[in-house]
Amino acid sequence: MSLVHLNFQSQYLGNNTDVNVILPDKPWDKTPAQFYAGGEKYKVLWLLHGTFGDYTDWLRKSNIESYATARSLIVVMPSGGNSNYVNWPGFATGYHAWDYLTEELMPLVQNWFPASDKREDNFIAGLSMGGNGAMQYAVGHPEKFAGAASLSNAPTDLKQMKAPKYDGNSQVPGSALFNKRVENLVENFGGLEGYVSSPINVWDRLPELMEAGTLPKLYFCCGEADQLIWEKYKAFKAHAQEIGLPAMFEEAPGYTHEWPFWDKYIQRALEFFGL
Repeated sequence: MSLVHLNFQSQYLGNNTDVNVILPDKPWDKTPAQFYAGGEKYKVLWLLHGTFGDYTDWLRKSNIESYATARSLIVVMPSGGNSNYVNWPGFATGYHAWDYLTEELMPLVQNWFPASDKREDNFIAGLSMGGNGAMQYAVGHPEKFAGAASLSNAPTDLKQMKAPKYDGNSQVPGSALFNKRVENLVENFGGLEGYVSSPINVWDRLPELMEAGTLPKLYFCCGEADQLIWEKYKAFKAHAQEIGLPAMFEEAPGYTHEWPFWDKYIQRALEFFGL
C-alpha cells in the first residue's frame, strides 16, 4: 500500500485542506518501470468521515488500507469539517464543501493520480454524516458515481419538518430535526423552503432518478442498537419499499454508532459494489 498525504490550498474551501489517498501496490511480477509508467487507471472509492472527524479517521480507526490493497483500489479520504457536505457561503470567506468534492478534488485526483474518471469506476461511501454526504453526491451527481453506501445514516423526509428550534442538547437521540445543527442548516439555505430544495433532500430526488434510469447502486446499513439512527433508518427503509427503490439494506444486531460496525460493513459495501 502507498499512502499519500496531500495538503493544498483549496479554492472552494477558502483554506488549506488535507486529504489522504491510498494507492495500489506494485505487484512483485512487474518492474517499477512497467508498473509506474504502465498508464493503468484504477477504480476509486471516495470515503467520507462523520461529524467531528477528519481525513485521518478511516485510516486510524479501520482497516481500509488492507481492504483497498487487496482490491488494487484507490481510496480518497478528504476533510469536510462538520459541514454536512453542503455549501456554507456565509462562513468566513465561504466554505463550499458541496462543490469542493466534484469541482476541485475529483479533477485533482483524476489528473494527478492514476485514477479513472469513468462513472463505472467511481464509488462513494461514508459513515454517519458522511453517509448522508455519500447519498447527496450520488443523487446530486449520478453521472459521476456508479454506487454509493451510507453506513449508519439514511435520508429524511424534509417536508415533514417544522421550523427547528434549538432544544439545548443536540445529542439527544430523537431530537435530530430540532437541534442547533439543523437550525443552522436551515438558516444557511435561507429557510425551510431553501433547505428542502437543497442537496440534503435525497428523499424526493430518488423517484426522479429511478424514472430516468440514472440511479447509482445504493447500499444502506445500520446497527440495530444505534439509538441515533435506527428509527430514521427504519423509516427510510419503509419508504424505499413503498417506492420500489432498488437498494440493498442490511442490519446488524448488537452494533451501535461505532467503529467496529463501520469497519465490518465497509467491507460489505465494497462487496456490494463488486470491488
